[in-house]
Amino acid sequence: MSDCVFCSIVAAELPADIVAEDEEFLAFRDVQPRAQTHVLIVPKVHVDDLDAWLASGGSSDRMLAFVTSVAAGEQVAGRYRLITNVGEDAGQTVAHLHWHVLAGPRLPGF
Repeated sequence: MSDCVFCSIVAAELPADIVAEDEEFLAFRDVQPRAQTHVLIVPKVHVDDLDAWLASGGSSDRMLAFVTSVAAGEQVAGRYRLITNVGEDAGQTVAHLHWHVLAGPRLPGF
């Protein structure tokens, strides 16, 4: 999708501090981090959100395996928060499925 910032990052049209990638997913540091470790993980194909990903046959198991490998690579395995927002009312600001991996000194509760 030409106007999607995450699609532009995947296509290497915009710079990003890439942490990890494979054939299906890309992980990069958030430019406005909310925690000491704040990595975003996106599928390389454009899909709006988690609901659309699952409806299209996307594998949550595969994505979560990638998330855990990124957490291990960032040395935060076993002590991170994983968030995805679905829709504007939930706080989604970019309409491309993405997971936030947050870690660092004690994160605030909800």
